[in-house]
Amino acid sequence: MTMPAYAQELGTDRLPSASEKAAANQLRQVLASHVNGDVKLRVLKDEQKKPTEITLSPALSGLLLELLRHIARGDAVTLVPVHDMLTTQQAADILNVSRPFLISLLERGDIHFTTVGRHRRIRAEDLFAYKRGRDEKRGKALLDLAELDAEDM
Repeated sequence: MTMPAYAQELGTDRLPSASEKAAANQLRQVLASHVNGDVKLRVLKDEQKKPTEITLSPALSGLLLELLRHIARGDAVTLVPVHDMLTTQQAADILNVSRPFLISLLERGDIHFTTVGRHRRIRAEDLFAYKRGRDEKRGKALLDLAELDAEDM
């Protein structure tokens, strides 16, 4: 499996090991059992075994659960801050489309971009907004097809 260039730049060009998957799954189970309220974790910091308490809000717990779920499944994960500017290749990799297809989306105005010199740059926030809209359209189309299929039976 080849990793996108930006994943390699960030040092995430490897899949989680078996022990990392097991640790992620164990932590995910602990967090999931307390998902409705604040979660307090006690972390042993150093050789003195003096615990430090960390409180996770439900929103942060949810985000960590999602991350841990991917790691436990063995997926490589790359974090992209929403204010980052992405190259066209990085954006194409995130959407799982070819770079020429992404360029056609940009030229049609489907995704906002800026030009830096001769290069197009896409804000991650704009890319993810497009991706959410695309995924919602796909989901609705699948529901419509399922309803049509049910009517024909």
